[in-house]
Amino acid sequence: MMEDEELEFVEDLEAILHLTPEVQLAIEQVFPSQDPLDRADFNAVEYINTLFPTEQSLANIDEVVNNIRLKIRRLDDNIRTVVRGQTNVGQDGRQALEEAQKAIQQLFGKIKDIKDKAEKSEQMVKEITWDIKQLDHAKRHLTTSITTLNHLHMLAGGVDSLEAMTRKRQYGEVANLLQGVVNVLEHFQKYMGIPQIRQLSERVKAAQSELGTQILADFEETFPAQGSKKSGGPSIVLRDACLVANVLDPRIKQEIIKKFIRQHLSEYLVLFQENQDVAWLDKIDRRYAWIKRQLVDYEEKYGRMFPEEWCMTERIAVEFCHITRTELAKLMRTRAREIEVKLLLFAIQRTTNFEGLLAKRFSGCTLNDGPGQKKTETPLEPTNPFLEDESGEDNISEKDEDLDRPKKPKAPDNPFHGIVSKCFEPHLYVYIESQDKNLGELIDRFVADFRAQGPPKSGTDEGGAVLPSCADLFVYYKKCMVQCSQLSTGEPMIALSTIFQKYLREYAWKILSGNLPKTSTNSGGLTISSLLKEKEGEVAKFTMEELCLICSILSTAEYCLATTQQLEEKLKEKVDKSLMERINLSGEMDTFSTVISNSIQLLVQDLDAACDPALTAMSKMPWQSVEHVGDQSPYVTSVIMHIKQNVPIIRDNLASTRKYFTQFCIKFTNSFIPKFINHLFRCKPISMVGAEQLLLDTHSLKTILLDLPSIGSQVVRKAPASYTKIVVKGMTRAEMILKVVMAPHEPSVVFVDNYIKLLADSNPETFQKILDMKGLKRSEQSTMLELFRQRLPTPPSGPDGGPSLSFSAPTPEQESSRIRKLEKLIKKRIQ
Repeated sequence: MMEDEELEFVEDLEAILHLTPEVQLAIEQVFPSQDPLDRADFNAVEYINTLFPTEQSLANIDEVVNNIRLKIRRLDDNIRTVVRGQTNVGQDGRQALEEAQKAIQQLFGKIKDIKDKAEKSEQMVKEITWDIKQLDHAKRHLTTSITTLNHLHMLAGGVDSLEAMTRKRQYGEVANLLQGVVNVLEHFQKYMGIPQIRQLSERVKAAQSELGTQILADFEETFPAQGSKKSGGPSIVLRDACLVANVLDPRIKQEIIKKFIRQHLSEYLVLFQENQDVAWLDKIDRRYAWIKRQLVDYEEKYGRMFPEEWCMTERIAVEFCHITRTELAKLMRTRAREIEVKLLLFAIQRTTNFEGLLAKRFSGCTLNDGPGQKKTETPLEPTNPFLEDESGEDNISEKDEDLDRPKKPKAPDNPFHGIVSKCFEPHLYVYIESQDKNLGELIDRFVADFRAQGPPKSGTDEGGAVLPSCADLFVYYKKCMVQCSQLSTGEPMIALSTIFQKYLREYAWKILSGNLPKTSTNSGGLTISSLLKEKEGEVAKFTMEELCLICSILSTAEYCLATTQQLEEKLKEKVDKSLMERINLSGEMDTFSTVISNSIQLLVQDLDAACDPALTAMSKMPWQSVEHVGDQSPYVTSVIMHIKQNVPIIRDNLASTRKYFTQFCIKFTNSFIPKFINHLFRCKPISMVGAEQLLLDTHSLKTILLDLPSIGSQVVRKAPASYTKIVVKGMTRAEMILKVVMAPHEPSVVFVDNYIKLLADSNPETFQKILDMKGLKRSEQSTMLELFRQRLPTPPSGPDGGPSLSFSAPTPEQESSRIRKLEKLIKKRIQ
């Protein structure tokens, strides 16, 4: 019972003394200790074992017990002292709190005394400065009164003088005086409630109104509507009148400008009426020659009459442009059937020439003053190298069409761009239709020239080169685009890009795809024996000229693809920003990509078909009866011969497009190697010697395929890594097949494991073909197949769930070592 009570006491004590890890950590940081008794995970048994590690140490048990009891008494004393010390803590805390509260109350009292003294000091300062403020207000009011009286005196005198000078038409003095009177009157705006001030203001307004009416009458008298012009004395008066008009209501200035320009251009409206011969587009030069003379005449007679900031010369030119644009638009709507392409281009070029001259002469600061006139959008500055300098293109156009095209400033520097030529935009369909017709004739001419000249001759610089018609087509495109961008950057450019797309497709199909050689040739009469005996220099399916033609078409399609992309970028630069998304030549670029792909496929099919008879001959040879391993077989020689015939021609003709030659090599390898392996499976049965001969032939083909990109070249280049990887992977598989065939099929387990290790092919059909090549009986094959299925590892789950065609090939060092051993063995047998 006593032991149970002690155990319960210990458990209760442990539950009471159990502290959280956070509290325990805090205690360790405040009271660090190395004593095992202070540790949270204290174990009494371990502690006793530490004190008494051996039986001999139990002799000191009394001393250890006394030490522990002494430590317990000390702990009790410390606890008792701490507990007693805490009895007075509460009372001391309350006393300290009361003392703090008393100190705060004393502090608040002192702050209140300081605040009261500060308020008294502020009131005292206000009383001292009160009289000073009154004096300051009096001084300010007195100064304002004196200034206002002076202004009133100036205003009254100025109004009287203004009325007198107005009656005498002394505009020079009035201009200076009126500005001063207006400025003084602004000072009295807050005093308009005073009758005298209001009366003076009304007199000023009346004088301004009278001046405006009087100046307009003077201009009407000097420049009457019938067109007679006076000069001399009145022009000096009118010059001063213009200075007065600058101070008056802006409507007076606008009315003066409007009447003068209307009177100055009245003769133009009469001379170039709609029913006059000179009004038509073929004599559009006379319109611009007339305004040039008028501007020169204006500068000589009236240049100093109007203030320079009025920009009267520019305003006359701008109004002339507005009138011309309206008149030409109305005239072309009436006589739309008479508009021809050359006549339209002639008028547009002369007009853009005139707009360029205006940009050189004027700044365009008055363009936004006209009604409804908005700033013309300008295309982005060209950055694409597709177009050469436009001025050079202009010179070409001058020679071709005998049109006097100016070196037109870039649109961002020409604020007058389109101010007249915009009227031609609704009629640009004539130009677009003409370009449609011209491009159709150009494509037909390209087709006829190609048929007449025939394909590029082999052994010449023409072989594999870009067709000349391609460059001619894009030069014409460039010329049309420059012309159209000068005419309009809106819908006509979209229509032109649509025509470009149409004839790019026609060029791709009629000139490029339409002239690719057909795959059917007259080689059907050849036999396998003749193929094996054919000598160097004999042709394959395609002649050398046909190979050169295919390469030339491929190079042309690549040039068209790159240039079409540049054409699309340039069209987007020329057209308005809002229409950029409607220009898309990706379909045409895809068409040229298709031509490139078809050309490469033709080259691959030709070489592939040339090698087919040799592979067929390989599969029909009696490999079971081969008695010794010799040099490479005749079919390997035939394949190598065809490769050496075709590949150098293709490589030389694709020298400018190396990436497509690499594509040709890769596609041919991807086609030839699987076909070679399929024919290899047809070689059955095979003896050990026959398998060794086939292995030697496979190594020879692998070597020639690795050298394929640089075969027959004086400059040996390293084949691309991607190509080398394909060849090594494919031909190594063929070598592994032959090595499995060479391996003995007994014991069966070893043979199956060797097959799985070398080929890693889980397809039973492939294993069946290997067994056929070894010439095993059907009963033996059934046993082998069953064993093969049992020993197959679990296949990795692929996306299609089909058998894996991957294989684990030996390293290149191991493979080269095996091949060298095989070659040494063959040489020994031959000797």
